[in-house]
Amino acid sequence: MSDLFDPMLAAGPVRDEVSDTAWLRGLLDAEAALAGAEADAGVIPREHADRIAEVARTGRFDPAAIGTASVGVGNPAAPLVRELTAQVGGAAGRVVHLGATSQDIVDTAAMLVSARAVRVLLDAVEGCADRFAELAREHTGTVQAGRTLLQQALPVTFGLQLAGWLSGLDAAADRLRAQRFAVQLGGATGTLASLGEHGPAVLSAFAGRLGLDEPALPWHTERTRIAELAGALGELSGVVAAAARALVLLAQTEVGEVAEVAEGSGGSSTMPHKRNPVAAVAASAAAQQAPGLVATLLGAMAQEHQRAAGSWHAEWRPLAELLRSTGSAVHWLRTSLDRLRVDTGRMRDNLDLTRGALLSERVTTALAAETGRLEAHDAVSACTRRALAGEGELADLLAADELVGGHLSRERIGELLDPADYLGSARIFVDRALTAHEKRKGTS
Repeated sequence: MSDLFDPMLAAGPVRDEVSDTAWLRGLLDAEAALAGAEADAGVIPREHADRIAEVARTGRFDPAAIGTASVGVGNPAAPLVRELTAQVGGAAGRVVHLGATSQDIVDTAAMLVSARAVRVLLDAVEGCADRFAELAREHTGTVQAGRTLLQQALPVTFGLQLAGWLSGLDAAADRLRAQRFAVQLGGATGTLASLGEHGPAVLSAFAGRLGLDEPALPWHTERTRIAELAGALGELSGVVAAAARALVLLAQTEVGEVAEVAEGSGGSSTMPHKRNPVAAVAASAAAQQAPGLVATLLGAMAQEHQRAAGSWHAEWRPLAELLRSTGSAVHWLRTSLDRLRVDTGRMRDNLDLTRGALLSERVTTALAAETGRLEAHDAVSACTRRALAGEGELADLLAADELVGGHLSRERIGELLDPADYLGSARIFVDRALTAHEKRKGTS
């Protein structure tokens, strides 16, 4: 955590869900639930479990002190157990952490922290998706230059572009919502030998008390749960990165089709005229941290035998940082959308930059029905090159061309070069994305 950089790179409510305080709460919740589960299975007296739960809930624990003490044993659970035992005291203190190993508690805490953070993150994603839907509906018919390889291609609508981002965000949210968070409880080597015949019953009660899934068996070195979560978060970050980057490009001075409008935002330290799309930039910056963090978590899947020597430990910070940065990316994208001003006039002006060449494909298709494909292509291409060279408007050049003008009237050429009349199924696709989004909301 950084007071200097976090306001930009760890913004939004997910940050608090992965803080040291949140992790400590997860560890203590796991210890309390373990004691309660062992009482449920008749392993320890109920009053001992109640005492452990009370201290876990109301005791005073210092994350910094526990972190410092963890270097002696290699994880924070061990010093926490020692402190919890001391505060519980008496006979109940002797059954704190009974049958568990440190990784059981840390992994279960990781699942609790992740599940809680994902719930908050999904709320933010849904808010962002709703804003995309609102804008897409508003701009269903707003004609815009489509761009491929950063060059103008055929016309699209801004609503279609927004619908594409909405669809991606909805798909990423569905994958994230499908994540299953399971408890970890296997004891020293994954057999729960110290709990004897009560092991399965304790595992089941443990999961039930925490509201997490019960795994078929311990997963100390089988890390697909972490990998799946990393992949889902990476996918969401990628969707955000794509939308944010496009918004930054559309806000360029030379393009000027969108802008972020917010008091006191977007300035420069040296250039008074600058109006930077800082929220979209921050969204992009946060989202671009995801690939490296995902790679680290995937790389840590290679773990030895029953307990890993280092790879497990390598997961802790990247997992928290991936949740934090993804949450920040979604937060800033929503901020950018809330600040967004769409310049429909500029979009129309940009369509005319090529003097009509944007629709040359359509003219070629219409002409080819009369003359043949190759002849039509060559004639329209020649006129288009002249228009791009500034020799005149494409419509006039086409009408004056012997082949083109001989088959297509000036009026027909004008109709063919109207970008608003060559949008294909854009409106249908926007409607389908909006319908799918509303259906999701009704079933989620």
